[in-house]
Amino acid sequence: MPGFSTNAIHAGQEPDPVTGAVTMPIHPSSTFKQDGVGGLRGGYEYSRSANPTRTALQECLAALEGGRHAVAFGSGMGASDVLLRAILAPGDHVVIPHDAYGGTFRLIDKVFAGWGVTYTPVDLGDVAALRAALSPRTKLVWSETPTNPLLGIADIAVIAQVAHTAGALLVVDNTFASPYLQQPLALGADVVLHSTTKYVGGHSDVVGGAIVTSDDALAEKIAFLQNATGQVPGPFDAWLTLRGVKTLAVRMERHCDNAERIAEMLTAHPAVERVLYPGLPDHPGHEIAAKQMRRFGGMVSFTLKGGQEAARRVCAATELFTLAESLGGVESLIELPAAMTHMSVAGSELEVPDSLVRLSVGIEDVEDLVEDLRAALAQA
Repeated sequence: MPGFSTNAIHAGQEPDPVTGAVTMPIHPSSTFKQDGVGGLRGGYEYSRSANPTRTALQECLAALEGGRHAVAFGSGMGASDVLLRAILAPGDHVVIPHDAYGGTFRLIDKVFAGWGVTYTPVDLGDVAALRAALSPRTKLVWSETPTNPLLGIADIAVIAQVAHTAGALLVVDNTFASPYLQQPLALGADVVLHSTTKYVGGHSDVVGGAIVTSDDALAEKIAFLQNATGQVPGPFDAWLTLRGVKTLAVRMERHCDNAERIAEMLTAHPAVERVLYPGLPDHPGHEIAAKQMRRFGGMVSFTLKGGQEAARRVCAATELFTLAESLGGVESLIELPAAMTHMSVAGSELEVPDSLVRLSVGIEDVEDLVEDLRAALAQA
């Protein structure tokens, strides 16, 4: 069986049979010639339904996650929306992490709740709390591990067993880990979701999402809903994502190297109250992360002793770390989740600390990043 990087470079990407081109072509055509009514060439008729460049990306992502099916979307939230519609109906119940991504919370709380879906936020690291939250109406347990932005860790194998015993499916948002660091399907998850905007694409130049599963019936329903609602990526977006994924393994190794060094520096800094990084021995869930992840990732969060104002000063003072939302690109980013990516959870059970700073650690020279943060922390 091919290794990870071999699949990243070759799965779904055979040289073009006509020209021999080794790079997957971009197929911008919106429609495809049919050899007679219903005589489709390769199954293509209209690019909302299927496109060859998108097919290549989907085959590659399925191989990387060890699933039979992958469906690529125009965004991670588009993928989330279709996935929830494929599994839930009015009256159903879903369990979500107590520190879920703000966009996921907003979708469930503001959109699906109005459709008649109920939800319960739970610390998925607490198996007893998860069991208590489940009911006969629970159709889905939605997990992130690590979570955004608190880097919470959930034991995928244990949660899968608990969910399945209750008759629910387990979805794992694998965006923070990427397929290189963690493969939830192999641990018992039913579905994996990605914002491919992040580590999979890796260059902050394309927005996308993906769902991967080995459940044939669910994959068919997801593909139907995608086609019916038109939540597809364009061929150039698919091509950019496919180009990015080729270097995922080598990029993730550098992200992890740099993040480990920065977490070490922050832990020793007098202005820092607490560092959240799964690679630290005292991080909640560290042993679980060590068991189910290849390494600990490129995301680091921390709180400051000086509170929100100190956090704002640090975010404003960095030079190499760019103040911006999103994550997973080659460049380092810094943000204040309470006032940026997670404003949608303000006032809810999922509210994040206002002194929390989130770093997406890039692949620059690590000593330059360390010095940039040291200089910024002097303003705390």
